Amino acid sequence: MRRPAQPDSWSRAEGDRRVSPSAERNIAPIAQVLASVLPPSGRVLELASGSGQHVAAYARRWPGLIWQPSDANAANFASVRAWGAGLPNLRDPVLLDACAPGWGRGDADALLLANLLHLISTPEARTLLDEAAKSLVPGGVFALYGPFRRDGRLVTEGDVAFDARLRGEDPAIGYKDIAWVQDHLAAAGLHRVSLTEMPAGNLMLVTRRD
Repeated sequence: MRRPAQPDSWSRAEGDRRVSPSAERNIAPIAQVLASVLPPSGRVLELASGSGQHVAAYARRWPGLIWQPSDANAANFASVRAWGAGLPNLRDPVLLDACAPGWGRGDADALLLANLLHLISTPEARTLLDEAAKSLVPGGVFALYGPFRRDGRLVTEGDVAFDARLRGEDPAIGYKDIAWVQDHLAAAGLHRVSLTEMPAGNLMLVTRRD
């Protein structure tokens, strides 16, 4: 899975923990949406866990769920482990490239992904969405957070600048249209539960396997 180079200013180190300011800001808004859709028990797989801030915060908030962090870059595992130290319901991170075919095994009660689709190409996004649908048990939910185009448009000046920057680094990546994402998931058997406006012009889409 390709990622554009990220400036050091996007995160800082605190011992083994890596701290992403954007993750700090969106933990609470994402949790508000998750509170209405997560099952009371089961297994939650987080894709592209990165620093581990999200998965550790949610494992602490929902101790009845088993949380499985994953990432395509094993260099992130030390930070994930540091954030999750002492949490009995947080599993050790596993190496998983969400853009590669074959990882969806129908064993997750819920799936969480934040801030990745705009950093990968459209073919990679198709594979990720297909595998996400395959990863869920019947009735399982997929919670997807991030910035998106809406009817082909970018809605804020910040989105316009960020999308241009991403495409300047790699013309194959950039913001995906939320309608395209919903249509692709629907074709894969996931119907929309909710689409929520989030801070900074982001969206959170929740879909459920029939």
